[in-house]
Amino acid sequence: MVSIPPTSGRLVRTCCLIAMLQTGSWAAGQPANSGRIEGQVVLETSGAPLHNINVLIVELGSVAETGTDGGFHFDAVPAGQYDLLAFSGSLSSETRLVEVRPGETVQVRLALRIAPIKQEITVTASGSQETAFEAVQSVSTLDSFDLSKKAAVSVGEILDGELGVAKRSFGPGSSRPVVRGFDGDRVLVMQDGVRIGSLGSQSGDHGEPIDASNLERLEVLKGPATLLYGSNAIGGVVNAVTGHREEHQQAHDGLRGQFSSVAGSNNTHLGGSVRAEYGVGPWLVWAGGGGQRTGDYSSPLGPVENSGSRIRNTSGGAGWYGERPFFTVDYAYNDGCYGIPFAQLFAELEEEELLGIDIDFRRHNVRLRGGWRNLPGRWLESVSLSASYADWRHQELELLEGGELEVGTVFENREWVWRAALEQKKVGVLSGTVGVSGFARDYDVAGEEALSPPVDQTNFAFFALEQLDFERVRLQAGGRLEHNGYRPQGASPLPDRGFTGASAGLGARIDLWKRGALVANFTSSFRAPALEELYNFGPHVGNLAFEIGNSELRRERSKGLDLSLRHHGERLHASANFFWYGIRDFVFLGPTGEVEEGLVEARYLQEDARFLGGEFRLDIGLHRLLWLRLGLDTVDAQLTAAGQSLPRIPPTRAHVGLDLRSGGFSVTPEVVMADHRQDIFPTETPTAGYTAVNLDASYTLPRQHFVHQFSLRAFNLGDRVYRNHLSFIKDLAPEIGRGVSVSYIVKFF
Repeated sequence: MVSIPPTSGRLVRTCCLIAMLQTGSWAAGQPANSGRIEGQVVLETSGAPLHNINVLIVELGSVAETGTDGGFHFDAVPAGQYDLLAFSGSLSSETRLVEVRPGETVQVRLALRIAPIKQEITVTASGSQETAFEAVQSVSTLDSFDLSKKAAVSVGEILDGELGVAKRSFGPGSSRPVVRGFDGDRVLVMQDGVRIGSLGSQSGDHGEPIDASNLERLEVLKGPATLLYGSNAIGGVVNAVTGHREEHQQAHDGLRGQFSSVAGSNNTHLGGSVRAEYGVGPWLVWAGGGGQRTGDYSSPLGPVENSGSRIRNTSGGAGWYGERPFFTVDYAYNDGCYGIPFAQLFAELEEEELLGIDIDFRRHNVRLRGGWRNLPGRWLESVSLSASYADWRHQELELLEGGELEVGTVFENREWVWRAALEQKKVGVLSGTVGVSGFARDYDVAGEEALSPPVDQTNFAFFALEQLDFERVRLQAGGRLEHNGYRPQGASPLPDRGFTGASAGLGARIDLWKRGALVANFTSSFRAPALEELYNFGPHVGNLAFEIGNSELRRERSKGLDLSLRHHGERLHASANFFWYGIRDFVFLGPTGEVEEGLVEARYLQEDARFLGGEFRLDIGLHRLLWLRLGLDTVDAQLTAAGQSLPRIPPTRAHVGLDLRSGGFSVTPEVVMADHRQDIFPTETPTAGYTAVNLDASYTLPRQHFVHQFSLRAFNLGDRVYRNHLSFIKDLAPEIGRGVSVSYIVKFF
């Protein structure tokens, strides 16, 4: 059971102040002057009307869906000028500027086409749909067509190379995203805005149960997301959006969905998935499933044994969407298995020889959602409630000499997550959200690597986010009050711990010129130490260390500054992001110089740290058929007192590519360059720089009710030997050699 912990007087006053500000903002009333927008969305090549297409009022975050005739409408739109955008997968319209006058109706026609540079849409940045260009936070997204091209079994493999994102791994199956140099518990991985409930953050050989081939979109929110999602989202959030219904809670008549498939050389990659939603009146039902598998991959130096993996997923659910109330129920099941290359070299058995280690996992998830939308009155726009239960279990399978398979360690993690949020109506320039959330976690581990006792964790939080929208300026301010409690179970002598802290943030987005903006964010956040940092003790092959936890750790406090300059024009798309985070009492694994059971002894210590870096992207339209694409990201992270680099920090990387398009054809050669990494942590070895050449080609065929895409991806064309500095086994296993994958995806609506 989740309990609300006692808090100090200062924190109670902070909580009450946020609530008073929120309540006061609701009292201003709705604007009296409003108009209506209506229109039609068609396919540019044929003029055929398109149904089940999203149309977004960019400034308001309001979304409508087209009917069978391609028509859409927005009622009671406050007077003013707005940008309209229609989008669906790889298709989008030109942004159309419209002016709404009191009592009048604006007519508009939007044509969808294959865009060379798509408008990225996100729900993670603020909790409602908006473009990445308009978001106050720094966010990037991959839609289902992008995911089909980059198909891989693990989410870390898919996101590796995205601006500001690298991968940490102990082999391909365990790859997990590293965002701006932050790893582990500081990067929160979610599905449809809810914690997944896995143990991917705890160890370098633990992965995430996400089959990206069956997603609508994968979003990365870079920088602190602690206000909306929790104190451990200090580095960023990765959110997997599973279906169209998750973008905005409403039903649609008819059938929509997608089918995808992939096949690849080098690691004999095979996969396929299908999902569909069908609506009748207020009812909507959905189902999906699929899977992927790979064999051992080959590096230019030869095969990497026991690097194969597989993942499978099945899901289904139903929802009822009335004029105001709605409710949904979902069930999802994931399972899979992946190898841990070279793990046997770091583990010791007394009597029998260990030949290899696999991790076999499964996850059950049940989720309920409900609430009320389009509420009458002048204060509340909607009330949303959600509850989720995730049951995660994975076991480490040891292959012994003679072919015998033995279960080594079994990890179990059960989480109950809940959330309630109130969204206020936009009143003049003011809008906002206030809510409460929490979770209860039951963690247990048994076997050779049972490094901690069973632990119960509880969490409770109150949050608020307010936004002021002026003609050329958008301001955001928010706060979060959160408590995390840990209680070791059984006869453990380890103490209970509790951490309570407040986070706050201020953000501004200022239009400097047409299609150009400056964005600035300042955050002050806290992070409670993770379970493994407090209580682990013993040999941990997954982190290549004999870990010694510290039950006396203090909470981390961080301050962060993000600056972004953006431009999104017809022939020029550019962004420059700069970030600085100063973290007091940063928790890290510090080597002691001793060796225990063949592993380096390391204690969880605390020192001040700072992260400094930038991300730069430039897309230039050289010709209507040819675009030049440039990108660069860099991060430097150090313990400030000693000037010592932190472990597994990504090297500086640059991307240079061309995008040649003609009709539905696209050919994109790319050169990826990474700098050497010699400023390293004491337990690391240097990593040489490298240059790799890749090539993507695709053909997109849009039709009135379908969009097909055929893709070919050729990677590491020069068959270069290169190593990932963030890999625990980089000195033993180079990255994948030359290979080709082909994929096909069709979306129907």
